[in-house]
Amino acid sequence: MSDRPVVTRIAPSPTGYMHIGTARTALFNWLYAKRMGGKFLLRIEDTDRERSTLPAVQAIFDGMEWLGLIPDEEPVFQAARADRHVLAAQALLAKGRAYRDYMTAEELTAEREIARAEGRAVRSPWRDQDANFNDRPFVVRFKGPHEGETVIHDLVKGDVTFKNKDLDDLIILRTDGTPTYNLAVIVDDHEMGITHVIRGDDHLNNAARQTLIYEALGWDVPVWAHLPMIHGPDGAKLSKRHGAQAVSEFDDMGYLPEAMRNYLARLGWGHGDDEIFSDQQAQAWFDVTDVVSAPARLDWAKLNHINNHYLRQAEIGRLTDLTVRVLTSRGETLNDRSADILHRTIPLVRDGAKTLLELADAVVFALKQRPLELPEKTLALLTEETRARFARLRHNLAGQTDWDVVALEAALRSFAESEGVGLGKIGPGLRGVLSGGSPAPDLAGALVSLGKAESLGRLDDALSPAA
Repeated sequence: MSDRPVVTRIAPSPTGYMHIGTARTALFNWLYAKRMGGKFLLRIEDTDRERSTLPAVQAIFDGMEWLGLIPDEEPVFQAARADRHVLAAQALLAKGRAYRDYMTAEELTAEREIARAEGRAVRSPWRDQDANFNDRPFVVRFKGPHEGETVIHDLVKGDVTFKNKDLDDLIILRTDGTPTYNLAVIVDDHEMGITHVIRGDDHLNNAARQTLIYEALGWDVPVWAHLPMIHGPDGAKLSKRHGAQAVSEFDDMGYLPEAMRNYLARLGWGHGDDEIFSDQQAQAWFDVTDVVSAPARLDWAKLNHINNHYLRQAEIGRLTDLTVRVLTSRGETLNDRSADILHRTIPLVRDGAKTLLELADAVVFALKQRPLELPEKTLALLTEETRARFARLRHNLAGQTDWDVVALEAALRSFAESEGVGLGKIGPGLRGVLSGGSPAPDLAGALVSLGKAESLGRLDDALSPAA
């Protein structure tokens, strides 16, 4: 197998949303394939026809696209390959490595109770009988060995040993002739050329049974790597009480996909003390053998820190489009000027934003329509003395030719000095007049965001007799 090109895959079941754990598994498969110069594939395991839904399939596609984890080939749908799975079961029957089990549901229940009491795996009386009745329902079971051990050479867990006597004879075809998961996944992985199966460690027990089936079919066993689960900050299994679980929820909460890739890569793997790194660096550094075997913990503070970094690095045009999407979803009224205002405002406020939602909060002040409804706190500051001072400031700003942060900071300091007061005497009232009580950057930043005409207009509104 060492001479074969590396091929990895992600194989989610479309029975609900795309879980963040599935996203990390997809990321690790993608990173390893890219590092090894191989291929990363996607298979939709939709054999559970009752629970598999088209919206869930689309959620997988959308989640993968949002994360930027694009498969190297068209996705494979497992349900469409049922005939291939059945052929494999028939091959096992022909080799004597599978058998028809005619136990009734009642007989199986009784055998399970006996096996549990005796501390052994379930055994069917049909295991060593070559029976083929046309008029009785049956399942097909894999005939695994009852002696010896099966050793899984796992890149994350190390060698894991299973006693064969403790392994049940897996059902590989149901009574209706449809294949089960443990058969279908083997056939698909083999025929897709999968060399490395990197998946959650909830599948570790399956690896022993699947290894035996691979060997019975005479196929190469893939390299196993079972990843630990992702837990909440308290160390408990990730659940709704910890916040977002689905990839789409992280999108809705305002996280950037590049930040999610960076953060997810750090959940259970790392490269020294490097916390922020590019996709290219991650692909060059990642090795599944470096994944720790202990569960990783979701850390919101670290995710926010990483997302803030990527917000500060992102192109302003892209952030403008993303912020428009957030504002539109909130029902904010935007016009033809909104994009220009956002393009001007975002560079002044994004350093303090941890998410796109916070970025959207920080730009609302600049989009407000005149006249602004001033909060009571600001109205209380608009004394006769303050109005007179703001009138002089308005005149001063009207003559300002350079309308940038540096020039306006100097102009405000100069004005305060001419008034014989500190900026602290001017700032609160002016901020309220310019922002209408919404969050806003510093005074010079707010003036630049609004532009000269809008800034003077808001001052005029505040100084009008009706204000």
